[in-house]
Amino acid sequence: MSLRQAAYALDPAIWAMDSLGLEPDPWQIRALRSSAKRSIWNIHRQAGKSSVAAIKALHKNIFRPGSLVLMVSPSLRQSGELFRKWISYYDLLDNTPGFKEDTKLSAELENGSRCVSLPGSEATIRGYSAPALVIEDESARVADDYHYSIKPMLAVSGGELLLMSTPFGQRGHFFHIFTEAGPEWQKISVPATECPRITPEFLEEERRSMPKAWFESEYMCQFTAAVDSVFGYEDVMRAISSDIEPLEV
Repeated sequence: MSLRQAAYALDPAIWAMDSLGLEPDPWQIRALRSSAKRSIWNIHRQAGKSSVAAIKALHKNIFRPGSLVLMVSPSLRQSGELFRKWISYYDLLDNTPGFKEDTKLSAELENGSRCVSLPGSEATIRGYSAPALVIEDESARVADDYHYSIKPMLAVSGGELLLMSTPFGQRGHFFHIFTEAGPEWQKISVPATECPRITPEFLEEERRSMPKAWFESEYMCQFTAAVDSVFGYEDVMRAISSDIEPLEV
């Protein structure tokens, strides 16, 4: 491996800029360079989080031969979109491992690495083991049982887990991890006001044209109370008391 290739292996951000011709935003550079085993990205719509995740996955597959990357999404369509981003970046590269196998939702490279994209069903993921990286796309809309079936897969491999989404109410594992998990999780939050490609005029137009809860969720990364909830999350938490002994059964 040349010195340049060694540098690329250590720094995915530099590799993405030099090899893919990209100019990542500051949060994207931080995300690409992160070595955290657990990451959660609470990012506004159209910020490029899927693109960064696809680049992170491709870098892992190329520079760690034999690595398995799993991309999980709530639906088949979303799984296909994320995998297509992986393919589109692969096609931009020179001198990469060739394909040993290529389907609409998976690829195996000649270096033994695999990238597999899976739709959101708890049953679909149980056949895989020892992933180097698991990416959970639209994590706020992934069923909790699906999410919790992923985590045991990482116990032996020591692989990375990346959750990314915009908020979808004050419920589910994405909300609880982002608001309650400890320092073992790297948390990145980027509202649309920090995106250089979105103008204040556009955001103001969107703010006026949609319900406040939707705007704050989609663009400002706020975990707003679910519209179908009878009680708000904060109301429920205030009603819980640790002073009451649990009933014995």
